Amino acid sequence: MPDAFQSLIPDTRQFLNELAVNNNREWFLENKGRYDSTLKRPAELLMTQVSADLAKMYECEVQSKLFRPHRDVRFSKDKTPYHEHLHMLWTADLGGVQPLGFFFGISQTYISIGAGLMAFDKDTLISWRAMVDGPLGGDLAHLIQALQTKSFRVAEPELKRVPAPYDREHPRADLLRRKSLSAWRDYDEGDITAPTNALTKTFDDLSPLVQALAGMR
Repeated sequence: MPDAFQSLIPDTRQFLNELAVNNNREWFLENKGRYDSTLKRPAELLMTQVSADLAKMYECEVQSKLFRPHRDVRFSKDKTPYHEHLHMLWTADLGGVQPLGFFFGISQTYISIGAGLMAFDKDTLISWRAMVDGPLGGDLAHLIQALQTKSFRVAEPELKRVPAPYDREHPRADLLRRKSLSAWRDYDEGDITAPTNALTKTFDDLSPLVQALAGMR
């Protein structure tokens, strides 16, 4: 059965390609109807479908958000008014110290699906370091390594040094230097003919990471 959203990626990329050479208010307003019909509304319907899939997968309430196309240029040297990407976010409260995020991004140069926590809040950071230092730390390190062998991308730690009071030679020093953790799988356009299936399959593959992060107390 054809996926109802199979044209979302090519339509989005076509629109963004044109936006890249016409990133101004006049062009966008002239093409606002096209943006609404070929990007915004299909993305909102996709988010509704995936929200239901995630709610069933994790047995919890799921919220979704389509990021607005307008850039905040107040403090930026780059004054182009519109983002040249389409980003979607789902959040799920699985009972941990911080709701988990699920992500889908489309641009001219990438198609990425990921999950995790983009930034640990204060309480999460304390819980994260305790988990890394505790008996579950080794399992967590192996989990991340396993995801990387399955073509998931994990960013480098944000901190240059191991935070006090932990030993700088700690066996999981790289994890202690983290202030966030998310894993991403990058796709070529031809890899995804059914976005709904690609999203739910990738989120299912990331379930061990999601459950580990949700286990922080």
